Amino acid sequence: MSAQEQLSYTQARDHFRDVLDSAKAGLMPRIGRERDHGRFVVLDGDLHRQDLAATVEANARVLAEGGGWAVVLPGVPVHGDGATFEEAVGDVLDALREYAADWDDHLRLASNHAQHRRLVQLVQLSDDAQLREWLLAADDAMLAAW
Repeated sequence: MSAQEQLSYTQARDHFRDVLDSAKAGLMPRIGRERDHGRFVVLDGDLHRQDLAATVEANARVLAEGGGWAVVLPGVPVHGDGATFEEAVGDVLDALREYAADWDDHLRLASNHAQHRRLVQLVQLSDDAQLREWLLAADDAMLAAW
């Protein structure tokens, strides 16, 4: 299978292992569907997650308020709070997971949420440790607050 050719649905199905092996090697197998002129790609999830983590900014802000902590992501409808910094971070990670599930379910269809597709992909491709690292690395002020 050439990295340059676009496969038909049937070719991709018949050579699925090769498609996955190509994606794992960092290539981007392309699959076309003539019926609706759809174009699709297969990406290695770990490599795609790394790219997303490097390009999607959390812009997280930490606030100490009322004897507790809050973590907000400006422009994203999620926040976390807790009595301790760690509780607030855990709460915002839970909120990000809930948002990603809601986005898949229905928010992706709303024009004011469509721009968060890459964030949702990052959340879905990350385990909790990776997501926490992305969130905390986004702002040195967060680390200083901790």
